Amino acid sequence: MQRKTETLIYSTGGVIAVFLILVLVNFLASQLRTRVDLTQGHLYTLTPGTKTILSKLEAPVKLRFYYTQAGEDVPVATKAYARRVEDLLTEYKQASGGKIILEKLDPQPDSDAEDSAALDGIEAQSTGSDKFYLGLGISFLDQKLAIPVLTADRERLLEYDITRAIARVASKEKPVIGVMSSLPVMGGGQFNPMTQQMPTPPWVFINELQRDFTLKKVDEVADYIDPSIKVLLVIHPREISDGGQFAIDQFLLRGGKVIAMVDPFAYFDQQGGQMGMGQNKSSNLDKLIKAWGLTYDSGKVVLDMRYSTGEGDKKWPTLLTLTAQALNKDDVATNQLTTMMLPFPGAFGGTPAAGLTQTVLIKSSPLNQMVDSIIAQTQGEPAMRGFVPSNKELNLAVKLTGKFKTAFPNGRPDEGQKPGMTKDGKPAPEVLKEAKLEGAVILIGDADLIADGAAVQQQEIYGQRVVVPINGNLAFAQALVEQMAGDENLINLRSRADAARPFIVVRELEAKAQQQYFGKLKELEDSLTQTQDKLKAMQKGGGDGKAAAVVTPEQQKELDNFKRKATETRMALKDMRKKLRADSEALQFWTKLANIAAVPLLVAFAGLFWAVYRKRRTVGV
Repeated sequence: MQRKTETLIYSTGGVIAVFLILVLVNFLASQLRTRVDLTQGHLYTLTPGTKTILSKLEAPVKLRFYYTQAGEDVPVATKAYARRVEDLLTEYKQASGGKIILEKLDPQPDSDAEDSAALDGIEAQSTGSDKFYLGLGISFLDQKLAIPVLTADRERLLEYDITRAIARVASKEKPVIGVMSSLPVMGGGQFNPMTQQMPTPPWVFINELQRDFTLKKVDEVADYIDPSIKVLLVIHPREISDGGQFAIDQFLLRGGKVIAMVDPFAYFDQQGGQMGMGQNKSSNLDKLIKAWGLTYDSGKVVLDMRYSTGEGDKKWPTLLTLTAQALNKDDVATNQLTTMMLPFPGAFGGTPAAGLTQTVLIKSSPLNQMVDSIIAQTQGEPAMRGFVPSNKELNLAVKLTGKFKTAFPNGRPDEGQKPGMTKDGKPAPEVLKEAKLEGAVILIGDADLIADGAAVQQQEIYGQRVVVPINGNLAFAQALVEQMAGDENLINLRSRADAARPFIVVRELEAKAQQQYFGKLKELEDSLTQTQDKLKAMQKGGGDGKAAAVVTPEQQKELDNFKRKATETRMALKDMRKKLRADSEALQFWTKLANIAAVPLLVAFAGLFWAVYRKRRTVGV
């Protein structure tokens, strides 16, 4: 009796000990945030680029997460998304080594948290009868930034948005962007009292950049680029010299980043005050593009029948209106775009040079053909005459990353400058043959896409100029600059996968059953048609040319057979729908059970196994 009592005590004590150990392990794991991310796309794992940016923070960055938790009218999908945002922010805190301070605030009406949200620039969202907040405020010392509204539509870009905001708020000054262009993108000229002509205003794209960056004009014939420039924006370099290309080459090898827009036919190139045909409107970076392993024909324009603009006589197959299918959904610059317009673009071919990796950002459809730029403005039937599709997608915009080598192995081109000096009289820096670190270049086969006439509509409302984007052109160009001007780890920051994932197997099952359903339906309709044809034939068979007024026994038999067959088919369809619902519900049930109950069941089985094991050991003793 005493031995049984001791065994019972030991067994009970063992179970209690296992329970306490499990509680302790769970507590420690929750404190250490140790977990395994088994989700497809690793929804809760920060990318190496984000971790690198967090590791370089010199002082703590405060993240204030605003979410109205008690909002009764907040959509269920939004609540689920808010939980995912909170989980991701906790990962930021865990990965930062104490450099990220996370505050969670619940802005209720007339509360201090609501006042704080207003001060941080967080915008209220309306559900019709009520409002709620879901946004993020970021602050570093005396600098502040906000993501006013967090929406599930940008979930794939959530990590990029947060990391970019942290990198920007932690920077001490605005990055410097160099602008090299033969177009009047930055405005210019003076008021002419004789003609009353006003100075040309900067393009809207330039105005938008000036809000976040310091812009510096760079001459196309310059053979040296100021090292303070972080990103060089090259727009339609029609008059660029070899020295200018050499300057871009050395700027890239020294760690600068380049966004180049070359164009085989720049429609908005207003030479002599005229747009359209008449002058040489092409631009190229021939030596650089060749050294990077790519090809580009500055005399050829992409004609694309799928993405052509207009209809009938106004159909313009060289004025491309692109849809989401033409845009890279895995790059942050194009992920959220649904449409773009590229007037008369060129295309890039070839294979990147050794050490370089190419990412296609924009592509044509296979229904394309390269045509001479001289006929780029042809519309209607003449533009499509003799069309022969290449059946191969063309690259309209690409990103090159890696270690670049010089396009000028023989050194600086001789353009009259003194030996060892630049054209502006400054000592020439050492000529590099290869980059020490990885660099990045974005090549776009069109410069018109950022022109006001192709990207925005401007309206006068109460004396104020209001700019309305008409496509995703400006968003694309701005995203490229932001991506390149930020921390270098932002350049290849992948888009995060969507958390909302349908039951793919369930959908396939439903689609298969629906296909069978429609097949049965068609069979029923075909049977009805055949029966009706037989009835007509039997009625004509009376011999006197008149339709029978009375249904014959043969016709009645055919009708009875059809009714019976129709009834059987309807019963089969009913059984099929029942089976479909049963299979679908069963699959969803077992999927949910696996997701929800798997871990608790494993813990329970482990506890039972341990108890049985201890009991057997005790009995053996």
